[in-house]
Amino acid sequence: MSKVLATTKAKLVPRIGRSVVLQDQKIAVFQLLDGRIFAIEDHCPLTNGPILEGIVSGEYLYEPMREYKISLVDGKIQEPDEGQLKTFPVEIIGDEIFVEV
Repeated sequence: MSKVLATTKAKLVPRIGRSVVLQDQKIAVFQLLDGRIFAIEDHCPLTNGPILEGIVSGEYLYEPMREYKISLVDGKIQEPDEGQLKTFPVEIIGDEIFVEV
């Protein structure tokens, strides 16, 4: 794995996803209201669609097509649905946000 500059904090809007492509992987970066930042693959295995336009509530993202509840912390799709999205470690240095891919 290597750390890649994904974006900057200045370009993030809390609860609104930002799409980045790092090493051929489409990744959605989200900042929560408490300031924490998460990176998760921008692809839902249940709908085969992007998750970028989903609604963030707390640590969860509601998938935009069918509103599956996805944890931004570990990528797990919550019951009664099942599935897993890949999450990526995030490191913040100053204003820069690095993602391990």
